[in-house]
Amino acid sequence: MDTSQLPALNAVLNATCAVFLLMGFGFVRTGRIEAHKKCMGAALLVSVLFLVSYLYYHYYHGSTKFQGQGWIRPVYFAILISHTLLAGIIVPLACITVFRALKNQIEKHRKIARITFPLWLYVSVTGVVIYWMLYHT
Repeated sequence: MDTSQLPALNAVLNATCAVFLLMGFGFVRTGRIEAHKKCMGAALLVSVLFLVSYLYYHYYHGSTKFQGQGWIRPVYFAILISHTLLAGIIVPLACITVFRALKNQIEKHRKIARITFPLWLYVSVTGVVIYWMLYHT
């Protein structure tokens, strides 16, 4: 399989996840719990698809070196490092958050979701930023 289109696909999946997260947040804030559940389930599914595609791409392609020079270089690496660290943290956080929702542990779910949501959103958005910086600057 040609892996050249996977970075763009991964960026689209990250952006889609961010949209679902924001919609789900909006729905829960307005009491539309069923719509919230559907959006968050979609965000989780899109994130799983992203992870499979990302791992496949890096297994067969390897890493891509950042070509930027000057002031943009430390900016890129600051975003990349924070993104990478939080991406590792978000997987277990999202699993715990979803587990608590499925077990109807709503208060525990809300408590951890207050942490999970902004981190997951940050990881999704910075994934798109990293793609843009790698392939379009």
